[in-house]
Amino acid sequence: MTLAFQDFQAVEIHAGTITAAEPFPEARKPAFKLTIDFGPAIGTRRSSAQITALYNPDDLVGRQVIAVTNLAPRQIGPFMSEVLVLGLSDAEGRISLLAPDHPVPNGARMH
Repeated sequence: MTLAFQDFQAVEIHAGTITAAEPFPEARKPAFKLTIDFGPAIGTRRSSAQITALYNPDDLVGRQVIAVTNLAPRQIGPFMSEVLVLGLSDAEGRISLLAPDHPVPNGARMH
């Protein structure tokens, strides 16, 4: 399937900084609940992320991530996930987070 550039532009992908990360034991698959600061224009949003194989909650706080910020919220058990944090699977299926190589302002849009 080929995606028109105009359609791609409708997807808002922004950088944010994780301000809190906690275990999410109610999730069907191991996950963390993340709170992410996307700056004043977007604000703080929450996400469920299945990244427990490679990350610990304490190591995530202060880390910048890339996320889709304009998807409809998704109910995951008792938790409402508001953004989709982006990552890639390694050879074992573990998720590695996408992040900028250098610090960028929270809310910076991917282009």
